[in-house]
Amino acid sequence: MSSLITEDEISHETELVWLEDIESLDYVRQSLDRLPTRKGKPAYHRDGRMVGYALLGPEAKPSRSSGTFRRRVFWLLPHDRDSEPAGLYAKGAPAEAVDPRTLTARVKGYKTERSEGGPPSTAMKELGITLPL
Repeated sequence: MSSLITEDEISHETELVWLEDIESLDYVRQSLDRLPTRKGKPAYHRDGRMVGYALLGPEAKPSRSSGTFRRRVFWLLPHDRDSEPAGLYAKGAPAEAVDPRTLTARVKGYKTERSEGGPPSTAMKELGITLPL
C-alpha cells in the first residue's frame, strides 16, 4: 500500500515514466515491485494496465538475497474509476491509490479531494485552495 512506502525506499529514483497522460486520471495505484533492473519498462503481471514506473539511479543497490531492485510501478484495475466512473470507486479510492499529480521521483504522493472522488467545497473553489487529504 502506498501509505506503507517510505521516502527511504524510493530515495534512489531518478525519474518517473508515464505510459499515458495522467491529467485525466483521478488516481493511480502504486506499489513497490521487485524487478531485475534499475531501468526500463518492467513486465506487468496484474489485471488491468500499467500506467507508469520509476527509474533508479546507479547508486541503487540490488537485494543481496534476490539480486532484484525495488521500484515503484503505477497501475489501474478494470473496475477503477477511469473505466467505471459510477462503479465501486465513484467515491473514495483504493488504499494504495494517490493523485498522480502529487507524484515525482523520490516523492510518494498523497490522496487529494480529486483522488477520493469528491469535488472541492464551494468555499475552497472560491478561495482557490486545494488541500491534500
